[in-house]
Amino acid sequence: MLRQYERHLTLERDLSPHTVRAYIGDAVALLGHVAGNSPENADVGRVDLANLRSWLAAQRTAGASRTTLARRAAAARTFTAWAHRAGHLAADPGPRLAAPRPHRTLPSVLRADQAKDAMAAVSSGASEGEPVALRDQAVVELLYATGIRVAELCGLDLDDVDYSLRVIRVLGKGGRERSTPFGVPAERALRRWVEEGRNALVAPDSPPALFLGARGGRLNQRAVRTLVHEVVAVVPDAPDIGPHGLRHSAATHLLEGGADLRTVQELLGHATLATTQLYTHVTVERLKAIHDRTHPRS
Repeated sequence: MLRQYERHLTLERDLSPHTVRAYIGDAVALLGHVAGNSPENADVGRVDLANLRSWLAAQRTAGASRTTLARRAAAARTFTAWAHRAGHLAADPGPRLAAPRPHRTLPSVLRADQAKDAMAAVSSGASEGEPVALRDQAVVELLYATGIRVAELCGLDLDDVDYSLRVIRVLGKGGRERSTPFGVPAERALRRWVEEGRNALVAPDSPPALFLGARGGRLNQRAVRTLVHEVVAVVPDAPDIGPHGLRHSAATHLLEGGADLRTVQELLGHATLATTQLYTHVTVERLKAIHDRTHPRS
């Protein structure tokens, strides 16, 4: 049965391998709870609202955070909805399962001047034309210019870049494709990397990836995260952020510059406007801080 559920998540829901593993793990944990920690003996038909609630309650007692509980409740609802449609459950108890809402914490972001300093730092590193340094400059410039996710960046191929329009074709979550613009500094860094640096890293079996690792394979996400942390670390007083922090920074600076929420939603590839609205809280917090610091009647 779990194999059927896994195929549903992979083929019908088109979820990432990481998300599929998490959902399967939550389903196994739920079934184990129902069957007294023996998921192989669990009868899916016994899953009801009472044991869904007791499963979450046991995790809360064990110290699970609100965010974890909310995620696992969502996974349980997905599982029971599928089990009901597949005929394993007579009724779906999932819609009646409530869970604590996760705390929405404000993301750490760079100020505009700090982002400028970070771009200057990575540009200085590329000044001598060393291939990896050219790649690193292009990576950081493109992340900040577009706000794309690190997985989306690592998945880019050479033909996903349109230099004439200065846009990239991005394959986002759920297989959704979008076009995202980038500015002149990112274009210059990209052109220099592709024309002067990339060939030095190409191997006979290299993929058509836009960004390559030192051995000629597609650049991996861990290397990008390490790079961003190292670049930001040289900026005085900057928060310790990774690629997602650059994404937060790009969204915040777009809104501070006058972009509307719908435009930022489209650029970032958010499925719902509610996700994009988180960044309005960031800009409001900044405005309040500036007001408190500068207004004579603050």
